[in-house]
Amino acid sequence: MDFAFSDDQIELRAAAARLFAERVPPSRLHALADEPDSAGAYGGHDDALWAELVRLGWVAVSAPDGGGTFLDDAVLLEESGRALLPAPLLSGVIATPALAAAGAALPATPTRRTAVAWAELRGPEAFADDAAVSCAAEHGPDGIWRLTGTKSDICDLGAAEQVVVVARTPEGPGVFLVELTTRGDPAPVLGLLDTTDGTRRIGQLVLDDVVATALAAESPSVATVLRAMRRRALAGLALESVGVAQWALDTASSHAGTREQFGRVIGTYQAVSHRVADVYVQTELARSLAYRAAWYVSTAETEPDHVDPAAVDSACSAAKASAGQAAVFACEAAIQILGGIGMTWEHPAHRYYKRALANRTYAGAPAVHRAAVAAALLDR
Repeated sequence: MDFAFSDDQIELRAAAARLFAERVPPSRLHALADEPDSAGAYGGHDDALWAELVRLGWVAVSAPDGGGTFLDDAVLLEESGRALLPAPLLSGVIATPALAAAGAALPATPTRRTAVAWAELRGPEAFADDAAVSCAAEHGPDGIWRLTGTKSDICDLGAAEQVVVVARTPEGPGVFLVELTTRGDPAPVLGLLDTTDGTRRIGQLVLDDVVATALAAESPSVATVLRAMRRRALAGLALESVGVAQWALDTASSHAGTREQFGRVIGTYQAVSHRVADVYVQTELARSLAYRAAWYVSTAETEPDHVDPAAVDSACSAAKASAGQAAVFACEAAIQILGGIGMTWEHPAHRYYKRALANRTYAGAPAVHRAAVAAALLDR
């Protein structure tokens, strides 16, 4: 069995790295994060860059007509983490199974900016297995679905044109699509939250009898869609965190190899070189687990009979726990190795550190996922 990326995926990675480096230099990243209302920006996101991603076909690679799998998404997500890509790529990847469940009824939606509303103020955390949400979906006599409730912890809400919402029907949980660009009456109310990571806006959505389109409203289909979305969320966050850790490793090792102190390159001091080595070890371990999770998710979607569903879930949890911690450790080490420059607002190190902190806890802290892996192993 070949676990290596294909030649096409290797070329895709190289192309993504070049484009993101060109289009998202530190100055652009700072402008988007600190001035989210500037022209062409939607809450820290670059509209022109999103249009470029759509043109390249990178925003819906694993959609039914996208021509790729989640492994192709994995390559892009890792590179997006390394660049802190100012576009809702991760949210779109997570939403793909829900949008695909609608079939031909929504042929163009994968290329639109999409957010996913799962968590609630007093409900399950983002992408939790428990779908016992209180946001209500009612099917009126006119055949139209209407949603009422409040959804929280929504990534990329400020940039979204549409939102995939998990809501409860009389028969159980369902997945619905709420349009934001052509809002009906009553319209959904959006609010952006003040969070640590200014490069990724987290929002809250208040729905009061808002019209929605059913993507999956029957129990078997909903369970499949919810599980696929959760797996993609955990694996996607892990891959993105690996990209963040890789940036920190590259930055720290480069600085350690050129910065001189007391007449010597600081990388020759064991206190520095050992720290860089520790970052390398944690990053590579996290990368291995993230790639393993990506392979499991891709195989579960394309060849479901070839993998154990419990093994897929455990792989995603293990990857999320490891990568979240590795990214935080790598960024902390990089800031320390950079010295004074690493503490400045102008240097991008603090933005990567904040993304690492946000990714570590979003959709479950490492302890939560380690407990899930332990339970799966001990229950066998």
